[in-house]
Order: sequence, then structure tokens, then C-alpha cells
Amino acid sequence: MASTRLEKTFTASNRKTFTISTWVKRSAQTVNNTIYSAGTHDATDRDYFVFLQDSGEEDKLYFNAKVSNSVVAQFYTSRRFRDISAWYHIVLAFDTTQATDTNRMKLYVNGEQQTYQSVTYPSQNQDMNTNNTVHKIGATVGNGQYFDGSMTHFNFIDGTAYTPTSFGETDSTSGIWKPKTAPSVTYGTNGFFLKFENSGAMGTDSSGNSNTFTVGGGTLTQNVDTPSNNFATMNPLDNYFANSTFTNGNLSIATVTGNDTFNNSTLGYSTGKFYWETKATQVSTNNYDQIGITSKGSTASNNYMSSSLYSVVIKQDGNLWQNAGSGSGAVSGWSGSSWTTGDIIGIAHDATNNKIYVHKNGVYMNSGNPSTGANGITTTASSSTDTGVWLAGVGDEISSGTASQFALNFGQGYFGTTAVASAGTAPSEGGIFEYDCPSGFQALCTKGINSF
Repeated sequence: MASTRLEKTFTASNRKTFTISTWVKRSAQTVNNTIYSAGTHDATDRDYFVFLQDSGEEDKLYFNAKVSNSVVAQFYTSRRFRDISAWYHIVLAFDTTQATDTNRMKLYVNGEQQTYQSVTYPSQNQDMNTNNTVHKIGATVGNGQYFDGSMTHFNFIDGTAYTPTSFGETDSTSGIWKPKTAPSVTYGTNGFFLKFENSGAMGTDSSGNSNTFTVGGGTLTQNVDTPSNNFATMNPLDNYFANSTFTNGNLSIATVTGNDTFNNSTLGYSTGKFYWETKATQVSTNNYDQIGITSKGSTASNNYMSSSLYSVVIKQDGNLWQNAGSGSGAVSGWSGSSWTTGDIIGIAHDATNNKIYVHKNGVYMNSGNPSTGANGITTTASSSTDTGVWLAGVGDEISSGTASQFALNFGQGYFGTTAVASAGTAPSEGGIFEYDCPSGFQALCTKGINSF
């Protein structure tokens, strides 16, 4: 939603009592990310709910409401929400009719009520901007500070202040907070439920009220990444040495000339069979781009992925390099293919039997066949690496000239903003790929990881 919003104008209803419930997965941590706003003017009359990036308040949830340029309600959370690999369930409940001020405005994250670093509770029977005028999801009233990330199951309740158990529950097996896909709530006149499940009409209301929203500012991209099946992205929190630029939900990466290193995925694995695809959207000047697996993040700006302890990478010239803990070198006897801008490199890593397979545009190098186990290259057992896990990685060795750019597909079904052209055979636990996911392999997602 990085430059897109959803919006709808409502006539006045209950402005004292309402509930907002949504699930979000953050991407950017460089600018304020608006979850929701309502009002007529950003500066004077608005309800504004956002992940902050202001100096000293980074990654806190912030709510500010103004009426006639006077603050009528406000809070900063004590907690910071830095995890960009996870989904957060956020519930904001208002009931300004309550006699006790602390009962008039409550915030919950993943089922737990949050404390505030500072707070201004609304006066009793205060009318808010919400439920009276334009409502925007993913942007401010003035169409700024767009939400950068993923969002699903956005509920708005007109007239009732609900607790989070109306929208989520603890999974009895995993202990993880998960969504209730059909909340038992009374939506009220202006209530709505946006599931984002209709790719042709992302603002469709499923509450029964037909309060459908309009998409503005661009095109929303539908994603299979959900709270019930969390997919890997690339990790901008592990970017100190690489200083790469992350876009498109942290699935597109632009490296920096002079930083000869790499970036890794948010999710890793120690056993199981996993498949993902990387599209080279811009190759570097010296043809030293690298795609593969590593056991840990970069440790220096000149720490090539191929030289990182415990790594296997396919270089742009088609050579496969491996570091098994005693130094890096080209794999002897490997028969590979060079690749360039527009090519899609598939990685199939069998971490149970310690074999890796690489394809270019659907054709496996070295006559490999991950489905049968033929001609795989032996990798270090995860238990013998320095971290005990494997991570997906991309990088280069570019000291001057044009740096590299990559678009990764861990099963989300897109390279950047472009959907896969013709989806191949999908893994059983979810995911959409350009080419066939090998038999027995899974996407790098929570259901895939838990299947082994």
C-alpha cells in the first residue's frame, strides 16, 4: 500500500463509540506509516492512527485526534513495534460515554492491552472525527504518509467497543494469536469488514452493509501472505553493512555500489525442503551478482556472500561457489549457466538431505532434479553451521559502476509489482511461483516450515 489508499465518505453516526480491528505487516521503517485516518483536514480536524518514525519515538503506535485545531485525544505507546517479519493484530476501541477516562480509549496488540508512554484521554461524551466524514485506510486525510506493508481483515464497528477476543484467539497448538475469519459482531450502520479477498475490487465490504471503499492513488496488490500463513520477505533490519534499498513489501532490493556484500531473508530453516525464485531486474557492471543461501547476515561492507562462512551461491557467470567453513571456492565439476537481466533463478534447497539445486528460467543446471534427488550439490548440515539455520540471500561484489537489483518471490506470486506470467505447480502449503515447485518442497512460509 506504499502509495495507495482506500477511502469512503460516511454520513454521521455514533461518533462516541466504535472499534477498529485490523492485521498489519510492516515493511518500511523510515517514514510514518498511517493505518487509518478520518476527518476533513490533516492539521485541524482529524483522527490519525500511525506507526511513528519521529526522532525518539520510532516504531511506536501513535494516535492523535483534533477538533477545531485542539487535541481531544492522543497517545504514544510505551512499546516499540520493530518486527517487520511478523503480523500484528491491532484493536483500537473507543467509548467516550464511560465515566472513567481510562475506559474511553483502549489499544490492544495481539490480544494484549497496551500501556502508554503519554496519553490524553478524551473528555466524557467527546465526539470524534471518526464516523462522520471521509475515512481513509493507509493514508492521512490529506493523502500523505502512506502505509508501506500488508494489511488484511480491516473491521470497523459502529456503536460498540469490542475487545480483541471478538476478532482473534489463541491457537491451541502453537499458542500464537490468530484471526477469527468470521467475527461474531454487530457492525452498526457505518460498520464494514474489508477482507481484501477480491483482487478486482479490493475495497469490497463483507459486513453485509455494502460500505464498499474506493481504491485511490494507485493499485493495491493482493498477497497470499496472511496472519495464518506468514511468508518470508527480505530483511531490512539486517542492512547495516549492505545499506540496500528495500521496496515492494521488502521483496525488491537495490544494492549500493561500493558495498560488496549481501542481504538475507526474514525466515530461515534448519530442516525441510524449500523453494523460491529470484529475478535479476538489473545486473551489475562487473557481472558478480550472487544468489543463494547463507547461515547468517553480513559482517562487513566487503563481506561477499560467497565468502561468508557457510554459504552456497550461484554467481552471474554460472559458477557455483560454496564455503563449508574452511574457505570459499568454485564447486568442482559443476555445469552451470550464466544469467542476466530478466532471468529468473530458482533455488531448491533440501536441508533434510543436504542437497541444493539451481535452475535458470525453469531449466535446472548440472542436470539436477530436486524431485528425484538427482545431481544435487551437497551442502553443510544446518547443525554444523555457525547459526544452525539457513537463510535466502542476494548480493554482489561491485566496487564501481552499476549496482545490482533483485526481485524475490517466496511464494507471494509477484516479482516486484508484476504477477508471475504463468503459475507453475504450487506447493501443498501455499505459494505461487513462476515455475513448478518441486515435488515435496514448500514455500518459505510458516505453514511450509511447520509441515516438516
